[in-house]
Order: sequence, then C-alpha cells, then structure tokens
Amino acid sequence: MRIIVFGANGLLGRALISTWQGDQVTGLTRADADIRNLEQVQNSFHRFKPEWAVLAAAYTDVDGCETNPELAFAVNSQGAANVASAARDHNARLLFVSTDYVFDGLKTSPYLASDARAPRSIYGKSKAQGEIKISEILPHCCIVRTSWLFGLGGRCFPDTILRLASTRPEVAVVTDQRGCPTYNHDLASSIAQLCRAEASGVIHATNAGECTWFDFASEIINISGLKTNIRPTNSDEFKRPAERPRYSVLSPASLHAYGINLPSWQDALRRYIAARSPL
Repeated sequence: MRIIVFGANGLLGRALISTWQGDQVTGLTRADADIRNLEQVQNSFHRFKPEWAVLAAAYTDVDGCETNPELAFAVNSQGAANVASAARDHNARLLFVSTDYVFDGLKTSPYLASDARAPRSIYGKSKAQGEIKISEILPHCCIVRTSWLFGLGGRCFPDTILRLASTRPEVAVVTDQRGCPTYNHDLASSIAQLCRAEASGVIHATNAGECTWFDFASEIINISGLKTNIRPTNSDEFKRPAERPRYSVLSPASLHAYGINLPSWQDALRRYIAARSPL
C-alpha cells in the first residue's frame, strides 16, 4: 500500500516512519504540508497518491492550547477536516489519531469507544471537534484514540522523570490521575495493522494495563535503578492552565476486535528504557 503520514517528525510520526514495514510510506512534516493549508494538503495527495493517510500531526501542547485556542482549533479541527476533504477527493482512506482528552474523566470504569465525548480542555475540545468533522466528511474513516504517549524521539513523561531524577533526590508526582501509558512503537505497529485491516470507526489503542502518574514514575525509577524518591502528591498542588481528566483509562475492546493485543505498559517501559541513550 501507499501511505502518507502527516506529522512525520512528531513522537508518533517518527515511530511510524521507522517501524512500518512492507508498504510504501512517505512522511510529511509541516514544512512539507501544513495541514492548515488545504491547497498544500491537496497537493500532497495529488503527488503521492496514497491509499491511506495517517494524520498524526496535531497541536498537543495541552496548556498551550488554553492560551492559544485559535491555533488549537486551526490545527486539530480545521486541519483534520482539510486532510479528510483531500482524502475524500482522492479516494484515499484516513486514520486520525485522537486522544483520551475527548472525555471528561468522570467515569470509574474504562471508557468505551462508543462513550459520549465530553471534553473539559481546549485541547480535548479541538480534538473532539476534529473527530466530528472528519466523520462527517469521511463516514468510513478510522479514529484511533490513545493516551499518555511516550517513546524515543521527543518529549515525554519518562524522559522528564529520568532527567529530573538524575539531578534531584526527590520528585513529586500526582496520584489522582489514572490512565494508560502507550509506547509510540507499539501504537505505530497497531496503526499499521489497522490500515491493512481496512479498519473504520473509533478504536482505542493503548498498552495493556492502567496506572496513576505516580505509579508510572515509580516504575520508571525502579527499572532504571535510580535512587530518587518519588513523593505522592495531588493535582491541587500542581495547578495547570488546562484541566486533566482524573480518570481516562481506555477500554481495549475495540482494538481486540481486530485481533490486536498490545503488551503491558510495564513491558513497553522496559523496552523504552533499554533503547534510550544514557543520561
């Protein structure tokens, strides 16, 4: 198959380009095609004639979205609509990467792909609007929601914890937010499989298991062998511009329906730390 990946220099985009095997994959950065510009997007489809487009480009600075909502909606909503329109015009399929932030975090059991959207932040609202727009343009599109993405090739939570731990005796991490860490290489593998399976609809894709940010940080320190103390705290001590979901565990049922089962987040974390350059 011929694939184009928008956002090829992002945390997920890099993994998609480096791990996707057996197909003709072209990575596009913002310099190649700014998804806010419909003409540039249309030209990309005309040039590469993809059978599938994977939209991994997004404005993911959650707090930045609160202070710059115009940019958030221009990229995450209208940009998504531009790619969907071009895919429709060129008879291509589309896989849109979305987020657990489309939910309000008020549930206490894993969110199903069919659960209603109820975003609380500008980032979540812009991604939710993007989901709605592309579904209206391309009813058979595939929306893959993921969460707590980490991996080589960009900023992520494990990288931050390891860097802080290398210089501090103690790091405070919240215990009142629960979700599913997701390794970019594992997510990239599942996306390739979904494209080959001609997947459509909403699918939740994360590594298996769930934890709090405190649990995640503690496991990072444990696996790395560092001696830094991880101190439990809560969200009230870490006031941020954007509200984070307190609970955003995503049910894997929709992914399992395609016969795809991702390893545990602990297994993924061990592989990430093993592959990471020394501090």
